[in-house]
Formats: sequence, C-alpha cells, structure tokens
Amino acid sequence: MNGFKSNERTRDRSVLAGRKVVVMGLGRFGGGVDAARYAAQVGAKVVVTDKAREDQLKDSIDQLSDLSGIEYHLGRHDPEDFATADVVIANPAIPPDNEFLQIARSHGRTVASQMGLFFQSCPARIIGITGANGKSTTTTLTAHILEHARPNSPDFVYGKVWLSGNIGDKPLLTILDQVRPNDLVVLEISSFQIDQLSQVHKAPKVSLLTNLTPNHLDRYGTFEAYCASKEALFSLQTLDENCPAVSIFNDEDPIARSWLAKYRSQAGRTCVQFSADDISSDLKAPYALPGRANLSNLAAARAIARFFGVSDASIQSCLSSFKALPHRLELVAEGKGVRWYNDSKATTPEGTMVALSAFDCPKVLIAGGYDKHTPFDELGKRIASGTKAAILMGQTAHMIADAVQAALHGGQKADVRFAGSLAEAVELAGQVAAAGDVVLMSPACASYDMFENYQQRGRMFGEFARGIAESR
Repeated sequence: MNGFKSNERTRDRSVLAGRKVVVMGLGRFGGGVDAARYAAQVGAKVVVTDKAREDQLKDSIDQLSDLSGIEYHLGRHDPEDFATADVVIANPAIPPDNEFLQIARSHGRTVASQMGLFFQSCPARIIGITGANGKSTTTTLTAHILEHARPNSPDFVYGKVWLSGNIGDKPLLTILDQVRPNDLVVLEISSFQIDQLSQVHKAPKVSLLTNLTPNHLDRYGTFEAYCASKEALFSLQTLDENCPAVSIFNDEDPIARSWLAKYRSQAGRTCVQFSADDISSDLKAPYALPGRANLSNLAAARAIARFFGVSDASIQSCLSSFKALPHRLELVAEGKGVRWYNDSKATTPEGTMVALSAFDCPKVLIAGGYDKHTPFDELGKRIASGTKAAILMGQTAHMIADAVQAALHGGQKADVRFAGSLAEAVELAGQVAAAGDVVLMSPACASYDMFENYQQRGRMFGEFARGIAESR
C-alpha cells in the first residue's frame, strides 16, 4: 500500500457565510478573482479593494460580472475596510507586514489567504512542488504522468488528478466543490504562498523541492531568508508514522541535500532524493524537453509518480504526449537554420544559465529586465564564455554587461549589445544569428519594467521572432 489514508476532513464553507470579507488585491491579471468568487458564492458580503483603478482592472472585474453584490473600492485602500472586516483575504504578492494587514490584525480581524483556505478545506491528498527553477514544468509533468500513466495495481488507487496553484489562471477555491477525498491535487507553490501557509501551519502531505538559488531578494533581503521561507513546506508537514509525510529533495542541489540530512531520520517522515543522472536512456527517448535541467524535472516528477505506484514503463508510455509549457524553452520560430526559443519564465540568473546549458550550438542571448536585486556575477561568466552574443535590455542591461566585462580576462572580448525595446533586441539578434544558431530569449529578470508580465513578454517575443524568421 502507498501508506496514505483518505482525508476525512469535511469542508465547512459556512465560516464565511454572512460575514464581511475583504479581498485585498484583485490584480490586473486576476490574482484575487478566485478568492472573491469563492467568498461571494458561499454567501459572504464581499468587498474587493485594490490600489489600481477600475479601468486598469477591467479584465479581472469582468470575470466577476455574473456575481451580484460585490463592492469594489478601487484606486486606494481604505483603512476602515480592514478595521471592520471579519476576514481579509490577501493576495500572495502582499507582504505579511503590510500596513493595512496590520490594521486588520490590530482590530482582531482574521487575515487569510487563498492557499490557506484551500488547505484548510481540501479533502484530497495534496502534492506541493516548490523551488527557484523548474517548478512549473515539474508540477505540470507530475500531473500529466499521474493522470495518464496510472498504476496497474489495486493497492494504488486514486481518482481525478487536479493541477493548480501558482500556475496560470487555474483556480484553487472554486474547484473545491468538485474535489473528492480520493483525488490527488498537484500544486505549484511559490515562496509567497508558503509564507501564507505558515500562518495557518499547513503543508502538503507530499512536498518536493526542485532547487534553490537566490530569488525575490527585493522582498526577503537575503538568500537565507528566502530559503527559510521555502523550508516551511517541509518543516510544517504533519508527521504520522501510520501515514508518513513524504519529503523529496534534489540530490544535485546543496541546500536540498542539507535538508535531506536534516529530515531523513525523523519518525513519521519518508525522505526521497532524485537526480537527473537517474534518468535512463529509455525514458530520455520519448521526452522532448531539452537540457539537463529538464531531465531533473523528469526525475522529480518520476519520484512522485513512483510513490503512487506508477511504473517507469507506464511513465515512458505517456512522455511523448507532454509538451513544453509556454514561455519555458518554447520553440516559437525557425527559419534559415536559426531556431528561436522563448524562455520568458526564466526570471532569475540561474534560470537563464540553465537555459543556456540546454544547447550545444552557438547561442545568441536576449536578456535583461526588472531589477529584483539578484547578483549577475555567475551569469556574466556564462555569457562571456558560452554565448556568441548577448543583446541586453531593461533596467538591468548595464548591470549584466558589467558582470560580463568583469568576467573577461587577457584581452578577451564579448559581443554585448544594448536594445531599447524587445523589438529592437529581436532585430539585432536576427542580424547576428547564422544557420545552426539558437536565439534564446531568457531574461534572467522579471518583466515589470517593460511589460505587464512575463506572459506578455513571451508572446511579443514569439511574434517578433516569427516575423524575422519568415522574412529571412
């Protein structure tokens, strides 16, 4: 048997019924839509508050147009809303020490979160995946394998597989009515969402760490604080010798190895490790995603699938139908022997270095963007030694260029160019690239200095790249 028992908790949605619920942070891309819909559907008196104006939030508001009775307080936050709310549901992007959340707490109000409410009410077994890089691909691949390569044994039985969390527009709260105790819920969980789970002392029964490298230092200040946030996904797991918590770590990551050593001897916990080296040639053959990092993602997903009784042969049978996620080493154009890859989701230097290592051919890199206060020293070395040219843009363009320059020795030179827009960057890349080359847009930075989000950046790159590829 796999050691899991069905979750016997019942869902008490009436806790919000008739109460004043303030949803803080609707978001231009619907970050608070799920919470607002859930609260309204269970009979709460819902107030949505956001600093953005109504015209800026039109798309998100339109998603709630079928619900009556929601009040919108937009353009600013009113302290009175937080002082008089029964419950405040905060968007993950809002820091826990936010002044308005402090007002709510000082008045004895409950501060909740979408993720926290889900964990408190979900009847199914939850698989949580976090990390700095690769978590979206690992999460989606895990759900794909569990859904399509089911175990052929009566000892391992589960129902529907749900994919949600910090992935696109998949809802959490509004799927609760459909989730059954014997289902599996596979979640990508960000550090911000882990912070919110820490407030309710919840964690998945199965938790996996892909890797850890510096990220979100603009919020956490230090790498150590960022790591501490991630570790709560394991430290808060409920330990039960009859139904052990499962903690899965990347054997190639030093932080993950240290956590494995820390937790492996605890009673009520099963620790598992994985490595890209574990993937055999028969699994590599039908797996289309390039690079060692994607082999690591496959090894991680396989570790989870094996725990639920899925064989390697069954995994192999469904790998060919798994495709790269949008904006993650996504081939978007090809022409005159040049391949154009959209890796807009790479918002850290380490993510970009992973992408560069996926290709053995000459690489023209497009990088740069919003400054999250992450160091570029190692990326500079990788660009200096491993790219044909680098086209840099955005707030961090000159920071990255300085890191490249610092990595050069003995009269070495690097082809580093600057672009004032993504369109210009793509045009310059097209001029530099030759047959056999790869043009890789892997920014190493967030998108907020020039774009609405990384998805818009990726879509625009694809459009520009196809225009260049088709005209050459």
